[in-house]
Amino acid sequence: MGEVLKRRPIIAGRERGPGPGRYALPPTIGHIGHDYTKPCSPAYTFHSRMSSTMVSVDSSPGPQYHIDAKLTRFGRDGTPSYSMLGRKKRSADLFQTPGPGAYSPEKAPPLNLHHRPPSYSMGTRTRYRATDTVPAPNAYTLPSLMGAQAPNKPASPCYTLSARRKTGSASEDLAMTPGPGKYNSTDPSVYLNRQPSFSMQSRTSIPNDATRKPGPGTHSSEKVVAHLPRPPSFSMGIRHSEFVTPLVVDVLE
Repeated sequence: MGEVLKRRPIIAGRERGPGPGRYALPPTIGHIGHDYTKPCSPAYTFHSRMSSTMVSVDSSPGPQYHIDAKLTRFGRDGTPSYSMLGRKKRSADLFQTPGPGAYSPEKAPPLNLHHRPPSYSMGTRTRYRATDTVPAPNAYTLPSLMGAQAPNKPASPCYTLSARRKTGSASEDLAMTPGPGKYNSTDPSVYLNRQPSFSMQSRTSIPNDATRKPGPGTHSSEKVVAHLPRPPSFSMGIRHSEFVTPLVVDVLE
């Protein structure tokens, strides 16, 4: 025996109408199947690339002619044009006219009673002659002004430092006298008014009470409603099915 399929009853709440995507309206883009109630713009297509055989068959040139703008049907039009030629080579047969830079008027002698300013030049250093016995300025040596070597200058007193002596000097203590560091200083509180003194005490120990005290975070003051008015409270219920028939209770008057 074949398997019997159990058909469930049709629930009207489950049957829903088609959505907007189920309707197929004619498009308004393109040319094929365009909506005839809407205006359609002209459509264009791109032709495919021609083969290489077309170039060999049709060998006419394209728009590659360059016609000068000055050429008209009456001839060439426009202003005359000029160009710069290269410099010609000099030849020995032709006379070369000197330019302005070839003249030196400053080297010409004075003519026609022209006044000329004096000119000077720098000569070399002259050598000493053997007959000159006069010493040069750097041959003199002036006496030093430091110390007592200047004969015509007042000199301040001079002192020298000698080495330290061990025998008979101030550092040799024959009497073995004690120095200032040998004496003990007296406490000022012995002969003066003594100021109050303070000391630092050690840290006190923790109390011996071992019971645990609750902190501020363990108290919930918002839950205490015994002596305060309590606001209404709400809760979230479960989701009910849309196919459950609501309970209608007849109310007898």
